[in-house]
Amino acid sequence: MRRLGTGIGWRPEIADAVERMPGIDWVEVVAENVCPGHLPEPLLRLRERGVTVVPHGVSLGLGGADRPDEGRLTALAERVEALGSPLVTEHIAFVRAGGALTASPRLEAGHLLPVPRTRDALDVLCENVRIAQVALPVPLALENIAALFSWPGEELTEGEFLSELVERTGVRLLIDVANLHTNHVNRGEDPAEALAALPLEAIAYVHVAGGFERDGVWHDSHAHPVPRPVLDILTGLAARVAPPGVLLERDENFPEPAELERELDAIREAVAVGRAAERPVGGAGETPALGSAPAGGVGVLARPVAGPVAAVRERVGVAQAAVLSSLVAGTPVPEGFDRVRMGVQARALSAKRAGVVAKVAPELPVILGAGYREAFLEYARQRPMRGGYRLDALDFAGHLLKLGRPGDAGARRQLRDWWLDRSGPAPRKRGFVERVLRRRV
Repeated sequence: MRRLGTGIGWRPEIADAVERMPGIDWVEVVAENVCPGHLPEPLLRLRERGVTVVPHGVSLGLGGADRPDEGRLTALAERVEALGSPLVTEHIAFVRAGGALTASPRLEAGHLLPVPRTRDALDVLCENVRIAQVALPVPLALENIAALFSWPGEELTEGEFLSELVERTGVRLLIDVANLHTNHVNRGEDPAEALAALPLEAIAYVHVAGGFERDGVWHDSHAHPVPRPVLDILTGLAARVAPPGVLLERDENFPEPAELERELDAIREAVAVGRAAERPVGGAGETPALGSAPAGGVGVLARPVAGPVAAVRERVGVAQAAVLSSLVAGTPVPEGFDRVRMGVQARALSAKRAGVVAKVAPELPVILGAGYREAFLEYARQRPMRGGYRLDALDFAGHLLKLGRPGDAGARRQLRDWWLDRSGPAPRKRGFVERVLRRRV
């Protein structure tokens, strides 16, 4: 199977620009943002030109204590088939916790959170990965995530954790060099040491993205230019192994197409500089073709995987539920965690919720005006997510209406109509009397 080359994250806001960009070999789409039966026309045109499209999932939560949800796995497999993709990617993270496993309320993070590098967490992750591999029709690759906080009592380094994950499951890795930089700033982890310890022969491709630093904390925003330290890490990686593909991620605050093209050129140059100074370690100068990784349960594991007993999942689940509850439900921060960093993470989760809800329900910021963000953050401090972002938008609107807000009667009526139109199985049909009354208001 051919290498991927240089790519960019496909987003609707830059679809036309991506279609015209020279030198784009492939694109990556957020799996949950496309519908298999209604793929966007610009994406279909790229496929017709032979541009590879890779779905990138964000909601499986393979690092969580529960077994992967069958419905989410089926939906991800459908997107793989619809896009004709050679592989599919997800994250080493947990995104929800609680529920029946821990006899506690089910909580949603709305974001990717780090798993503890412990034997228990690794056992659970390995079993979840194998379940996913059986359900998916192509090889699976997992991404290292950025983290604002560390777990106390970790037993393995990231390199050890990922190496054993690869050895036990045959899964590929999606190495995000921007996340390595984030973890350097936030957790003191040296990027060069991290690269030296990673099983680079398992790389499927590489992510590159920008962020910003505030008060000594690096935020992986995907909304800022790629900084020089991230490009330097990419060069260091390319000096050790030829990455099959490198992709620029940008999720918002999109610059002009020419600026994106300059960033892509800088990425190509960083890789070229690294390849010119190649210093392969452990014979890992090249990576195997994508098709050689186990997929759909096919392949020989270097080591058999023993499924974790219920007690192991329960231990991991209790720990993750306590952490997530402290971040989104205001419960005490578990012992051993940095309270300041946990506060930063909690505020970041609330801000992300506000931003995503504004995207999935753009009418809400229009109805509420300048007061939208403050009102949502107040709501988020009291109400954890109980489902996806669309349900969160409905819950937020319902919460305001119960409080008799907003104060302006016209805006409140608009919010009520918006909520009624979306809270049922289908948009409501307004009767003759209601239409007459609305005209008289």
